Amino acid sequence: MMHEIHAVLGLLEGGFGNLKVLVVGDLMLDRYILGEVDRISPEAPVPVLRHVQRYERPGGAANVAMNLAGLGCQALLAGFWGEDTEQRELAVFLETAKIDTVGVVSTALPTISKTRILGRMQQLLRLDIESREHPTAVDRQRLQERVEQLIPKVHAVVLSDYAKGALSAELCEAVIRTAKRLGVPVLADPKSPDFSKYSGATTVCPNLNELAAATGVPAHDLETLLAAGEEQRREHDLKFLTVTMSEKGIRVLSDAGSYHSPARAREVYDVSGAGDTVIATMAACLAAGLKNETAVELANLAAGIVVAKVGTVPIARHELVAMLTPSSGISGAEKILDGERLAQRIAEWRAAGETIVFTNGCFDLLHVGHITLLEDCRRFGSKLVLGLNSDDSIRRLKGPSRPIVGDRERSRVMAALAAVDAVVLFEEDTPLELIRAVKPDVLVKGGDYIAESVVGYEDVTARGGRVEIVPTVEGFSTTNIVRKLQGEK
Repeated sequence: MMHEIHAVLGLLEGGFGNLKVLVVGDLMLDRYILGEVDRISPEAPVPVLRHVQRYERPGGAANVAMNLAGLGCQALLAGFWGEDTEQRELAVFLETAKIDTVGVVSTALPTISKTRILGRMQQLLRLDIESREHPTAVDRQRLQERVEQLIPKVHAVVLSDYAKGALSAELCEAVIRTAKRLGVPVLADPKSPDFSKYSGATTVCPNLNELAAATGVPAHDLETLLAAGEEQRREHDLKFLTVTMSEKGIRVLSDAGSYHSPARAREVYDVSGAGDTVIATMAACLAAGLKNETAVELANLAAGIVVAKVGTVPIARHELVAMLTPSSGISGAEKILDGERLAQRIAEWRAAGETIVFTNGCFDLLHVGHITLLEDCRRFGSKLVLGLNSDDSIRRLKGPSRPIVGDRERSRVMAALAAVDAVVLFEEDTPLELIRAVKPDVLVKGGDYIAESVVGYEDVTARGGRVEIVPTVEGFSTTNIVRKLQGEK
């Protein structure tokens, strides 16, 4: 199980929204032209691409900011862009994602763009538009001034270095110096083989090839390479070094030793932007004060999600919530939710394409009839929400001698069951208001009913859902158990 799972879920379900992260680096616009190739050109020995689709996405440092926004953070962006079509397209994406571009400086140089041309998902060509010139000294000074003004307002800083000219050694030094003075963590994604540029940062996050370039050790000689990486870490005063190793996962090197997080990807389509996702997720976690191990585990999980997609696609928090909340993967306590957290979790599940099932009851003394009902519920969908009558509700329905087990204990017992994904108490005599809040795709009732008589039938079916009736298991009920305990026949 992931470290600090309770804190992670709380942050994903709203807490990251209180955190501000500044991304400083090389802004880009990524274009994708997709098509079909079925012949060679008669004009030259090159494939002919029949255009099918074209789309654009933020790239480079802008993609890091998009990942932070996807996690729910307040992302601020600093760097350079031109005054051209690419800048306007990029600005629309960032504005839509509510990313603050107050730190971005306009220059006379073109906005960097990369156009990838793909046939049957195979990249045929990449066209880059960028200047060989670097921004002027005046523009670099303007950027540094804006960045230094923003650092006191944020909880973490990311240096997203694509070696395109935004991150000079002087700017990196100024950022790290200011951030350290204020106790703000700094994470660097390096393209320079000289890690001295990032000296004093909280962590640098190279992949194996980048670490090999920095150390001179071949990437295939993993243990020697990691040992050389540890030397780099000590030499450049890094709290820890985060090495992304593709299918081998992520390795963290620190004074406390080495920590390894295995890769989480089930199927890899495209690794474009995976490093951006890793550093953005880690920055969000460190901004929240989570442990390094937690940051790495969540970053690894996020990377596993984005590499299963084509193109530069940022992570979305609902994808992480869906991955972190299968019934077998979290503790029972994480399934007991109040109305607000239940609404957030259901929204994340729906965004991930899950089918929501709802059932309810007292579940006073757990018995085989209850278990059968819950197992049947899981046949109708992928997430089961259980509405549980409160103690006061049960007393009104069944008399002053009930419940036998209090609602706090009943909640904990029901949440421990693998079939249940969420437990929520309701105070009313019926679960109608809760059903209206949950808006289940399937409403399940156990017993001898007709669907039309079930509380919530009209609300559920009006939204296109359905009601399922599950027969009870004869001879099993809380009342019968109480009678046996009292010696009655």
